[in-house]
Amino acid sequence: MKDELQNQLVEKYPKIFEVSEEQRLLPFPMFGIECGNGWYNILDALCFQIQEHINWANKQRNFLLENNPHNLRIPDEVPQVVVEQVKEKFGTLRFYYEGGDDVIDGMVRMAEAMSGVTCEECSAPAETHGPGWIRTICQPCEDERNKERENATV
Repeated sequence: MKDELQNQLVEKYPKIFEVSEEQRLLPFPMFGIECGNGWYNILDALCFQIQEHINWANKQRNFLLENNPHNLRIPDEVPQVVVEQVKEKFGTLRFYYEGGDDVIDGMVRMAEAMSGVTCEECSAPAETHGPGWIRTICQPCEDERNKERENATV
């Protein structure tokens, strides 16, 4: 992913992309987001939903801790999600992280599934192509890629 787009995600979601001293040798701090620009919107929506869920769930928990006249069950705190690695693998997005809960796990699985029908280069509807390196790419981007390969070999 272009540095500009990656930096936008890091700036918009500093808690999710926070890198501690212990994490500096993980793949994300070392290599950044390892996928095409076309999945930016999927990642942006995913990170927004993750952070909103964490903020809301923990705010509700704190409210019940302070004011619970009906003795409702107090939910567990939702740990902050911190990215370990974001990459393409076998034609789809992989989003590896620490923290979160089952709701966030579902969000991540949905985003990964959406990447399987979204062009990694331009965000258009796409199909997964192989053999060799498996990618999810639309036909115009695939044609452009093949054209570039032909020109490089000439």
